[in-house]
Amino acid sequence: MDLTEEIRQRLAALEPLLIELEDESHRHAGHAGARSGGGHFELRIVATCFAGKPTLARHRLIYAALGELMQTRIHALSILAQTPEEATQA
Repeated sequence: MDLTEEIRQRLAALEPLLIELEDESHRHAGHAGARSGGGHFELRIVATCFAGKPTLARHRLIYAALGELMQTRIHALSILAQTPEEATQA
């Protein structure tokens, strides 16, 4: 399975209303720790489960959903985690 699709499937556990996932690996090819250029992603996710939670708690929910991918196939993940209300204000 493609890594992008696997990330989307795992994040489905958070019941997101929106997932925007961009693979930016090509921009990091050769960089230390990611010599192959793999595993750099930018994520925007909107979910009601983020309501009332600070940024760190939201990120922990995402890391938990992604599991071992964070230690293996994902080298870097930039996250914007919003509630539906926050997403409509942007």
